[in-house]
Amino acid sequence: MRRYLFIIFLLLACSAGFSQKVGLVLSGGGAKGVAHLGVLKALEENNIPIDYIVGTSMGGIIGGLYAAGYSPAEIEELVLSDQFRRCVKGLPEKGFNYIYNQNEITPGFLRINMALDSTFNFQLNSSIANDVSLNFALTEKLAQATAIANSRFDSLFVPLRVVAADIFTQQQVVLSKGSLSSALRATQTVPFFYTPVRVDGKYLFDGGVYNNFPVDVAIKDFNPDLLIGVNVSTKIFEDYPFDNDDDLISRSLIYLLLDKSDPSRIPENGVYIQPNLKGYTSFDFDRVKALLDSGYSQTLRQMESIRANIRRPERSDSLAARRKAFQDRHYPFLFDKITFTGFNSKQRDYLRGVFKTAKNKSGLMTLAQIKKGYFQLVSEEYFTNVYPIIQFDSVTTKFNLQLSRRPQQNFQVEFGGVIATRDISSIFLGLNFYHFGKSLKHFYTSFQAGSFYKSAVAKVRYDFPRTFFIEPHFVYNSWDYLENDDLLKDVSTPVAPTVLQRYNRNYGVSVGIPVREYFKMTLNFDGINNFDGYINGDVFISTDILDELRLTGFKTGFTFSANTLNRKQYASAGKAFSVEGDFFNMKEFYTPGNTSIETEPVTAYHQWFRLRGTAEQYFGNGRFRSGYVAEMMFSNQPFFQNYFGTIANTPGFFPLQDSRTLILENFRSFNYAAAGMRNVFSLYHKLDLRLEGYLFKPFDYLQEDSSQEAYVTREFNKVFFAGTAGLVFHSPVGPVSLSVNYYDDDENQLGVLLHVGFLLFNRHPLE
Repeated sequence: MRRYLFIIFLLLACSAGFSQKVGLVLSGGGAKGVAHLGVLKALEENNIPIDYIVGTSMGGIIGGLYAAGYSPAEIEELVLSDQFRRCVKGLPEKGFNYIYNQNEITPGFLRINMALDSTFNFQLNSSIANDVSLNFALTEKLAQATAIANSRFDSLFVPLRVVAADIFTQQQVVLSKGSLSSALRATQTVPFFYTPVRVDGKYLFDGGVYNNFPVDVAIKDFNPDLLIGVNVSTKIFEDYPFDNDDDLISRSLIYLLLDKSDPSRIPENGVYIQPNLKGYTSFDFDRVKALLDSGYSQTLRQMESIRANIRRPERSDSLAARRKAFQDRHYPFLFDKITFTGFNSKQRDYLRGVFKTAKNKSGLMTLAQIKKGYFQLVSEEYFTNVYPIIQFDSVTTKFNLQLSRRPQQNFQVEFGGVIATRDISSIFLGLNFYHFGKSLKHFYTSFQAGSFYKSAVAKVRYDFPRTFFIEPHFVYNSWDYLENDDLLKDVSTPVAPTVLQRYNRNYGVSVGIPVREYFKMTLNFDGINNFDGYINGDVFISTDILDELRLTGFKTGFTFSANTLNRKQYASAGKAFSVEGDFFNMKEFYTPGNTSIETEPVTAYHQWFRLRGTAEQYFGNGRFRSGYVAEMMFSNQPFFQNYFGTIANTPGFFPLQDSRTLILENFRSFNYAAAGMRNVFSLYHKLDLRLEGYLFKPFDYLQEDSSQEAYVTREFNKVFFAGTAGLVFHSPVGPVSLSVNYYDDDENQLGVLLHVGFLLFNRHPLE
């Protein structure tokens, strides 16, 4: 009898051991949540089973990927990838950077998105991050798991709960079914950072707002025998942190928005893991490897106590077999339709045109085709409000892309400008308004004002899906090179002033055409009305009467371009290429001033062609990156009535940040070749040291004869050098740059320039 009782006791003990369930709770914490991956990696390597997962915010992302069947090694490869870095920075995945919809570069650094309705009511959009890449990456990576689990999170590879927040009712929302990608996207929607998404008809935010460490959810929904809680949040204060409140006050918004993580929520028989993340912030996505290692190391340090609580280890081969069996249930990634929510019939026709799908026509599409169409659509800034979900139809066993319209952002205000130690500072204001129907209309106007440069731009772009756009435009520019003092220059050293006042008006129309995926062809026709007022010589007195050179007529031409540079100024990655061809038909009206040898006005007619090619590219991805710049110009441009009028309207090479603010006579020619190297050393986070050098070879070297007219020499040894050495900090308001610049130019040879903001100006149409 005792023998039978002993056997029954052993069976019960074994049954209890084999039935032990382990739950894992992963807190929120932004980028610091990558440490959760290190925890998962260490647990798997030591045969610790994971039967349930509950996650908030970044803990929900990492836990959700694991629950979807991804191994720690696969998730690690993902978070260390360039694709992940680009997602969190709001950049498109490499290979999907379509430039057809790229707007022209402006000095703006702050853009406020608003909605303007038909009654002229404004609504401010408080989100600051671009989420178009993140949204598609999540739905792409998690669509198969959602399909296999039939949208039930209990049927995933590991049963899962995701915690989000309902801001309106001020309650937590525990997600256990539906689209897995939408659940994970909702749980990391930090208020004021990401635009919220609808889940089950409600807009949801980051789960950390009301429950950043959801131990209670794990106990209520799963009641595990052993609970392991991992906290990566530093908000665990029961009392006021007197010792370090000065250091923590800079993160006050995070503390205001997120619920604190309370270690005491872990049951007595549970395990609490808190990686050492001192010195890291919630935005340190550039340090994911170190964050991962922190979670891994801390878990290994506690592994002995974790093992002591485990009665049912899971061998790695058994776990791998289970994971493979789950992944083998994937369906072929074929799509039979695209649906649109929140768009009217005309808008749906436009969107179908982007994806090249005909109305009411059935056909299969691959994931690559769907992805291409999506990124082509959202490359137009107006459509960044579109939210994608990949859904599965269990009847047809095909997938469907659903595009939903979120709160509209049809009005944008852009602010910018630059402050510099030379008198080239300016302020910038840009206004954008969109109207979406059968075509997309983009109304744009901008103003830039300073002592040196002023401009006004007005244009309207009419977009027809993936075929072409038409853009009528008007541009006014003025430059005053006399108002260009250098605050850092020694005033005791006499410098001949550049007396040149320029006014330009051009109006016309552009037609843009996408060329394959990554190029854009633009056809242009512009009417030009240009005025230059200048002196001849180096001595200027206030009573001098300026020469007046007026050029009126038109130019027509084309531009073929591609651009993937990572910044609009001081780039360090990517490439840009362009080929431009123009024909000019101009009438010259010249009125001499009192510094001219000529005494009578002159009228002349000119026609010429011009072809320019430019290339810029960077290499490397570590602390040192090198790049090159190359440019060639060919033209049969004629002389104008005197030397300075000719040189001011001759195309030039502008390699440095201030080149367009100077009349560099040695760097202008009708025909030339130029090339240079750019070396970028990353000294610290967002702080670069740049060393650059360029050579300029004019094939037509312009000089002035004794009668103030221009003539050309073609000497082989005429090669000119320009270079710069400087520090650049990439701040939220644009670059902060301190540089020493050198030109082979008598009047502007050496200079020191400090500027804050983007030093950018419109191009003169005759340069």
